[in-house]
Amino acid sequence: MAISKEDMSFENLGLHESLLRAVKDSGYETATDVQTQAIPAGLKGQDLMVSARTGSGKTAAFILPALQKVLDGRADAATRQKGKNYGPRVLVLCPTRELAMQVAKAAQTYGRYVPGLKLSTVLGGMPYALQLKQLSGPLDILIATPGRLLDHLQSGRAVLDNVDILILDEADRMLDMGFIDDIKTIAERIPATRQTLMFSATFAGHVGRLAHDLMRDPLRVDVASHTDTHENITQRLHWADNNNHKDQLLEHLLADKDMDQALVFTSTQRDADWLAERLQELGHSVAPLHGGMPQGRRNRTLMALRRREVRVLVATDVAARGIDVPTISHVINYGLPMKAEDYVHRIGRTGRAGRAGLAVTLASRDDVSMIRRIQQFTTQQIPVAQIEGLEPKSQEPRIFPPRPAGAGGFEDRGAPRPSWGAKPAYGNKSFGGGNKSFGSKPFNREGGQPFNREGGQPFNRDGGQPFNREGGQPFNRDAARPAGGEFRQDARPAFDRPNDRGNERSFAPRTDRPAFGDKPSFGAKPSFGADRRPSGSFDSRGPGGPAKRSGPPSGAPRRSGFGR
Repeated sequence: MAISKEDMSFENLGLHESLLRAVKDSGYETATDVQTQAIPAGLKGQDLMVSARTGSGKTAAFILPALQKVLDGRADAATRQKGKNYGPRVLVLCPTRELAMQVAKAAQTYGRYVPGLKLSTVLGGMPYALQLKQLSGPLDILIATPGRLLDHLQSGRAVLDNVDILILDEADRMLDMGFIDDIKTIAERIPATRQTLMFSATFAGHVGRLAHDLMRDPLRVDVASHTDTHENITQRLHWADNNNHKDQLLEHLLADKDMDQALVFTSTQRDADWLAERLQELGHSVAPLHGGMPQGRRNRTLMALRRREVRVLVATDVAARGIDVPTISHVINYGLPMKAEDYVHRIGRTGRAGRAGLAVTLASRDDVSMIRRIQQFTTQQIPVAQIEGLEPKSQEPRIFPPRPAGAGGFEDRGAPRPSWGAKPAYGNKSFGGGNKSFGSKPFNREGGQPFNREGGQPFNRDGGQPFNREGGQPFNRDAARPAGGEFRQDARPAFDRPNDRGNERSFAPRTDRPAFGDKPSFGAKPSFGADRRPSGSFDSRGPGGPAKRSGPPSGAPRRSGFGR
């Protein structure tokens, strides 16, 4: 059932008048899908599991109910102020510093008319003295990264005994970064009667198990997924022959007159610094942004981007989390992400707040596997485009189309899929109850004759003659053994071995070794002489010098035991 525009109005969501005023001042009149479903349930105090893509307004979906909780708690503010350090009422955990700063900015924007709003951020890279000062005073909302907050909890500086709402933003990302134990430790310090709101791209696997441990009868809100089409974002894929060709494509895209501001992604911090320096030499207003930079410099870079002092921002995936600049018109993937889901977050940096955006991926032949994984993850094919005068000289790599949703098996590559249901019959044993047939032919490693362990011709790895370990005549266990029990010497050719006379080779049969049919007796022990060496040992020496070697030829492996 479609929701009318009137039903999606913020006035119908039950928000406080001061919050409605702030939302209207921000230029928003109609709520998004995630806001329409999450805000009323959040105001009722219900736990929420929300899946929404980036740029869908999910930050306001949990900040507005949190601010409403602060307004409702003003009545018992006098009681709470009796304690010296009573901690926050709302705790928001974010995976990165940039995302935490974006959430703090949204809380300040929507809470501008909340009287006496106390908000603090606890992030890595900030001075400890400032964080301790913020934690020691009255506090309404605390926005933090899990690692830094855990440090303050262990030192006793942070108190979470009065937290009413726990919010986990991008929970899947926090778990991917290894914060699962930190989150569980922090949750144990918060009263069990709290309300928990969890926002994540997916709730499969370990994210779902964490939600089960932290939440009580949560309401599932799923308004978007990674397979949704970004209607206001145009995606393009350009194939590059080499790095020089990729640089030319990048320069052409940045010279586009329709580009307002661009966000260029690289795979590593070193690439971000190098590319930003190179673009600056070409005359672009550019700055790098990555996790290896001090927090103060990162904050100044983002402020310069928002003030349009920087036209091109070169960033890594971690640093780009939480960048919400509506004037970013182009996202360029100069280096591909390490994970397919990061591609969705990357392109979500453009086309925000209803604006149109362009997402361009520059890839080479080495990136074929990642492009395939991205298209399989999004179940969408990235259109391939070419720029006049910069067409690739090599043949375009073939990327198989993604499987439709719910389809199993391999991609359709023009060949029939093998049947994995049938199992091969190994002799009289049937694994899976049938004769294994890959297509219509019986199983044979090399092709040719069917494999038959029990009957017919013996197994032959190469086809043709029956199997013979040494070569020559076919192997026949019974014909090669006479009645006396020994193998006939003429049943197989003699070995080409060096004899005891140096490097000369003899093709005559050896007679100084026992026949294969008779086993040597290991009961008798070798006799030891006065020098405690067995007679006939490999390295025995006489008074006249080294004796003739009666053991293996030179270069052959020595046996353990004798001569050692």
